[in-house]
Amino acid sequence: MFKNVNKVVKRLILIDFFTNSAFGSFMPLLAIFITRQIADGSAQVAGFAVSVFWIVKSFFQLPIARFLDRTDGERDDFWAMFLGYFFSGFIPILYIFVETPTQLYAVQAIYGFLMAWAVPSWYGIFTRHVDKWRISFEWSLQSVFSVGTATAFAAALGGYLADHYGFRIIFLFAGLISILISLLFLTIRKEMLPRRGEEKILPERNKDRL
Repeated sequence: MFKNVNKVVKRLILIDFFTNSAFGSFMPLLAIFITRQIADGSAQVAGFAVSVFWIVKSFFQLPIARFLDRTDGERDDFWAMFLGYFFSGFIPILYIFVETPTQLYAVQAIYGFLMAWAVPSWYGIFTRHVDKWRISFEWSLQSVFSVGTATAFAAALGGYLADHYGFRIIFLFAGLISILISLLFLTIRKEMLPRRGEEKILPERNKDRL
């Protein structure tokens, strides 16, 4: 399945798999956590929490994407992606300490802001490094493996763990996995495309992508 997939695309898919597995272990169950363990938690609070995330993410993502596109090279994309993923790993851990709807909304807003940096930078790097002769396959590989498969297994496991061990254990492990797996981004830092004028330091295999 991953035969002949280049290093950058392979690492991005792998990191996304573990990140989606971590968040997928509790996201489908988050409304249950909110109604059971947050003071004044309700379906309405759960709905507002989801809305806060998407409103904040949507508000910031396009301006951030424009900024990343206007900045030459991939160094800015890399750090936006790495820091966005790394700090988002603390979001599940923060859920452990949430006691009120206001605190929940604050955490969701932070999460949305972090994803506004992580998502466009990830998309940009993936798009520029995807193997041009099988674009559809590698994007589908990411969708099927990193999103579909990861979420399917993680959601089932998360439901079991929540019933037997509680949400706090899930949040803790999900956060730690996300933080640790984000460090793998550092292994592709040298593969990022440089600014114009620095092409001479590129490996031969990357020059044709400029």
